[in-house]
Amino acid sequence: MYLNPGKTAYEMATNSEIYIDKTEMIMYLNTLVNTNQRFVSVSRPRRFGKSMAADMICAYYDRGSDSYDMFCDKKISLCPPVTMRNNTLNWDSYINSFS
Repeated sequence: MYLNPGKTAYEMATNSEIYIDKTEMIMYLNTLVNTNQRFVSVSRPRRFGKSMAADMICAYYDRGSDSYDMFCDKKISLCPPVTMRNNTLNWDSYINSFS
């Protein structure tokens, strides 16, 4: 449960009235997959959404969850494809790809 929390926490956050869509962060993280820069530190002041960002990242990448429907209506789905190293990355390139 602690290592693979799934999508439940993020799903609850998206149902909240104070939810702010920061899914565009995932497009940046997708550009770092399989590179030497793949280790990312999310440092922010207290009460600025670190846990919500971690829940969002878990919901997106977790292989044990089917999260496509949860993200297809978020800002990330409007991001244009990114071309890197002769690969084109769409917003859903790595969804539910890692454990």
